[in-house]
Amino acid sequence: MTEADFIARLRGIATDPAARGLADDAAVLGDLVLTHDMIVEGVHFLPDERPQDVAWKLVAVNLSDLAAKGATPVGVLLGYSLAGDAAWDAAFADGLDIVLRRYGLPLLGGDTVGVPAGAPRSFGLTAIGRAPAEGAPSRSGMKPGDRLWVSGTIGNAGAGLAMRLGEIDANETCLAAYSRPQPQLTLGQVLAPHVRAMMDVSDGLLIDAQRMATASGCRITLRLDAVPLSAALLAVRPDVLDTRLAAATAGDDYQLLFAADPDAGAVIRATAEALNIAVTPIGHAGVGEGIVVIDGAQRVALPDRLGFMH
Repeated sequence: MTEADFIARLRGIATDPAARGLADDAAVLGDLVLTHDMIVEGVHFLPDERPQDVAWKLVAVNLSDLAAKGATPVGVLLGYSLAGDAAWDAAFADGLDIVLRRYGLPLLGGDTVGVPAGAPRSFGLTAIGRAPAEGAPSRSGMKPGDRLWVSGTIGNAGAGLAMRLGEIDANETCLAAYSRPQPQLTLGQVLAPHVRAMMDVSDGLLIDAQRMATASGCRITLRLDAVPLSAALLAVRPDVLDTRLAAATAGDDYQLLFAADPDAGAVIRATAEALNIAVTPIGHAGVGEGIVVIDGAQRVALPDRLGFMH
């Protein structure tokens, strides 16, 4: 059973409106926003990753889901597997303390389990947030004619992973994007009143855009040549179609992907500029389904792999 098949099976169980049909970044229960993400050694982080960085990523990826709902974080619950390495566990706890202090978050509880020595480490975190007064935007609110935007740049973390694997020359910008993602909490909070749909880019820009299109019942036309790439990425990879496709399918970006009425463009730009964060229009929504990718005047065949899937 694939990940998509299993989630489809669970939708018959998750019938409460708070679950949003299991088609969103988080559940919304009254004014609470709830999300739970897991990370697994060898899947989401390398076996030789620093435990402090693993702790940072575990918290950051969950906070990114709250950012996509414009939520204000209020606390977390930790699920932790003890694999018999006291020094590693102590370093993880130190890293957890650092990242929770960075975001002013209390650890409220959780659970620990023992696993056999040598088993892949796995961790889960539940993050709890407070929804904005206007309500938490979903993935499903996009309408035909809306403009599609993305924050920051895309592809740095994917390049950072390639650097960690020794495939390309390393630079600090891309390595940091991979090991210590920065959830766009403040931007999500100020954008929430102005967007129709919003989600974070976790598994890859193309696959996450497709998910927004499916949830909203629209077709997205995405301009690959408009996707913002950083100078650090272009220092190690050429500015060609293959680089743009690799960036758009790599994942681990934790930027915000959002759709808004074209008339909201000026306020969106001003809002982001006040935070010194770049936002870029990269496409639009239309009638239909799925995604269409263009690069300049050329329509691009969708790759077999749109992003990360288990």
